[in-house]
Amino acid sequence: MQKLQAIRIQDVKTANWHEYDPWLVLVVMFLLVTGIVMVASSSVALAERLHHDPYYYLRRQVVALVVGLALAVLILRSPVSLWENWSTPLLLLAVVLLVLVLVPGIGREVNGSARWIGLGPVNFQSSELAKVCVIAYTAAYLVRHTGHLHLTFTGFMRPIGVVTLLSGLLLLEPDYGSVVVIFLTTLGMLFMAGIPASRFFLWLPALVAALGALAIFPAYRLARLKAFVDPWQDPFNSGYQLIQSLIAFGRGEWFGVGLGSSVQKLFYLTQAHTDFIFAISAEELGLLFTVLLTLAFLVFVWRAFTIAENACLLGKNFAAHMAYGTGLVIGIQAFIHMGVNVGLLPTKGLTLPLFSYGANSIITSCILVAILLRIDLENRYPRGIRVRKQVADHGE
Repeated sequence: MQKLQAIRIQDVKTANWHEYDPWLVLVVMFLLVTGIVMVASSSVALAERLHHDPYYYLRRQVVALVVGLALAVLILRSPVSLWENWSTPLLLLAVVLLVLVLVPGIGREVNGSARWIGLGPVNFQSSELAKVCVIAYTAAYLVRHTGHLHLTFTGFMRPIGVVTLLSGLLLLEPDYGSVVVIFLTTLGMLFMAGIPASRFFLWLPALVAALGALAIFPAYRLARLKAFVDPWQDPFNSGYQLIQSLIAFGRGEWFGVGLGSSVQKLFYLTQAHTDFIFAISAEELGLLFTVLLTLAFLVFVWRAFTIAENACLLGKNFAAHMAYGTGLVIGIQAFIHMGVNVGLLPTKGLTLPLFSYGANSIITSCILVAILLRIDLENRYPRGIRVRKQVADHGE
């Protein structure tokens, strides 16, 4: 008998799921699956009261997840260089969409904030897409102006100026939470790019002063800060949300009261399926689950940074910056959401990525994950191909 080896070359876009980073795939699957379960549990009472359908929010979340996964498949089949080539048009698109939100008749106001563009029965949130656009633009800028960034303070301030413009539009909605996430993500990307620390120290006082001023004006933000320091001063108004969230954590103890058995979701804790889903998870599934959930996001950030480092070693600087930005935006938003729920940070209207209810949030998260997986795939097969060996047996 004679054995001959035949080599078949295929494009990376046909890669099987097991050829991606296994830790990243597993942690994303865990967050998506448990998130769907908790959205169903935390929203059932509210959906029944408002829409006379206990599964109203669950169905919308599942549809959004399907759309997000479909977009993820398309992104997985597209080279990372496409994001670099379209980074500037994407930034302009983000600016246009953030302006359209402020136009009467186009922007749709919900809970006192005009953050959505009405598209029939669907609300499109511009700030979510803006996160992806800012990451792509900043990554491309870091590649094009590496020398200028390291040598001059002007080069450092240009991306800051762009983010400041977007932040101004977001504050007009208002959406202070997205401003914090986008600003910290951009600063983190600049830091990971090796920008001298002196650049940050020169500009840091101005940043702290600006964020501090925004935090206390208008008056309702100052009330949130006071409630954050001592929610018991006004337990039925500004401190109400935080107190109810802490009660949820206290009731959950180690193992929770049981899936579906939360009391706080029964209109004690508002936005239980979005801004405070972490607290409801703690109440129903206990402290151990919240620790596991926290570890899941830490693993996500770890894998994102590892993928970024691998891309950097291969000389794929844009891909490296994109991976850093993806890990930062998911990690920062998750940290703020959890911090708000446990009383470490003032109240902000931010969802838990890959977990909370919110069509725009879940779709954007799926897009970011797909970009990260594509970067990882191109790291594994830097020539854009993968080789499979097949063994064929032939008779003499």
